[in-house]
Formats: sequence, structure tokens, C-alpha cells
Amino acid sequence: MLPCVYWLQPVLALLFFDLFTQGENCPATCLCPDPHTVDCSGRGLIHLPDEIPLDVRRLLLANNWIPRIPSDFLVLYSDLVYLDLRNNSLSHIEPGTLSTSSRLVFLDLGCNNLTEIPKGTFGETRSLIKLRLGNNPHLSMVNEDAFMGLTSLRELELECNALSGLHVGALSQLPSLRVVRLEGNPWVCNCNFANLFTWLLENSHKLPNGIEGMECSLPTDGRRVPLSQLSQDSFRECQITLTLTDFLIIIFSGISVSVAAIMASFFLASTVHCFQRWSKGTKGDEEESEE
Repeated sequence: MLPCVYWLQPVLALLFFDLFTQGENCPATCLCPDPHTVDCSGRGLIHLPDEIPLDVRRLLLANNWIPRIPSDFLVLYSDLVYLDLRNNSLSHIEPGTLSTSSRLVFLDLGCNNLTEIPKGTFGETRSLIKLRLGNNPHLSMVNEDAFMGLTSLRELELECNALSGLHVGALSQLPSLRVVRLEGNPWVCNCNFANLFTWLLENSHKLPNGIEGMECSLPTDGRRVPLSQLSQDSFRECQITLTLTDFLIIIFSGISVSVAAIMASFFLASTVHCFQRWSKGTKGDEEESEE
């Protein structure tokens, strides 16, 4: 039996070392149920915890008071696949902060104080599959290229924010999108909403409840109406509405045509005048020759 004991010693030592290392690397205010998970949810944190293991894969930071994420935070955590920052005090995400995470699959930024999602916020996190941005009551602007490069994104949550409009390009550049939540926003049914309305009709299968339950405000009196009561004919007047760019193009074209016409008239008049002078000179020469 003695040889068996000697054989077990390295195994026991390795297990003891793993347990000791796990407890040692776990942040003091957090729990680490397994070697690759750090759970700091509901700990009243006002900043990110120190001494997070470099090989963490699941980082749970929900229900705290964290106001910002350092721009270099994810540089060292290349194995991170799951990041939960739900219900914190985040007001903005610096562009490029999340682009350094090449394996991130799940990101929850819901229930924060975000005001906008600018271009480059997520870089090209091609592995991201699910992105939660809902329940940010001050989120009123999403850049057209905010989600550029998220080619694997399947689920996008933008519900219960302060969005009155959304550029269709922000959604149409997501080739893998399967589910999108947009309900609970103060949409305005103006001409800027027309393209989004068309997209919603064509992609209603991606909305959990279709367009049922979604409303928008009429620009005339602010009255809320269900989208289900609208049709593309409701935005028929928008098809003949010209934008400022259209007006500038028309004005510039008109000026260009006018200038070209004036120059052509001047050139033609000059040509006729020269021809007349040449004709008179020729007749004078002929008369002098006859005399």
C-alpha cells in the first residue's frame, strides 16, 4: 500500500495547489466558484476590483456603482468571453475599450446611464454574439456605424431607452442578426423614421413580438399610435420630401447651368461680332481693289 501513497502524493499536491491558488487570486470582495469565474455582483463597488485573475473567462460585475471602464481594462484579459456590467453607473464607453477583447461572446451594459453609442465603441469584436444595451433611460443616439464589424452578433437589445430614431444602417450591417429588441422607446413617426419602419416590417420576424406593442409619436400633435396601425402609405409624403443636401445640389446645378448659359451666350455674341467685323473688312478690301 505504501507505493500507492507515494503515487498519490503528487496528485494531492496538485489539487491543494489549485485550491490555494484559486483562493489567493480571487479578489477579496468577490467570489470565485471556479478557476475561471469571478463573481463581484452586488458588492457595492465604485470601481473595478483589483487583482482579477488574468485567465478569467466569466466576469460578473452587475448591481454595483461602477462609473467607468478604463480604456486598457481588457488588454490583459484575452480569455474573457462573458462580461456582465448590468445595473451600474456607466455614462459612456470610450471608443476602443472593448475592441481589444477578441473572444468576448456576451456583453451586458443594460440598466446604466449611457447617453450614446458612438462609432468605434466595439471596434471589430467579431466573436460577440449577444449585446445588451437596454434600459438606459438617457440613451438617445446610436451612431450609424456603432455596430460595424460585429459580424457574429445574433442578439441585440435596445429596448426601453430614449431613442426617437435609429439609422437603418446600424442594423442592416449585422449579417448574423436573429433577434433585436426595440420596444419601449419614444419613437417619432417623422420622415427620418420612415426607413426604419420599412425595415421593421421586412424584419418583423426578428422582433420577439413583431411590431405589436411598439408605438411612435405623431410629429403634429405628439399623439402616440401603435405601429401596427401604420403602413408605408403613412409615410408617402416623405418620398417627395427633399433634404438639405438635395436642395443644395439643385441650387448648385441651377447656378452651374446659368453660368454655362451666360458663358455660351457671351462666346456666341463675340463670335458673331468678330465675323461681322471680318465681313466688313473683306468688303472694304474688295471695293478698294475695284477702284
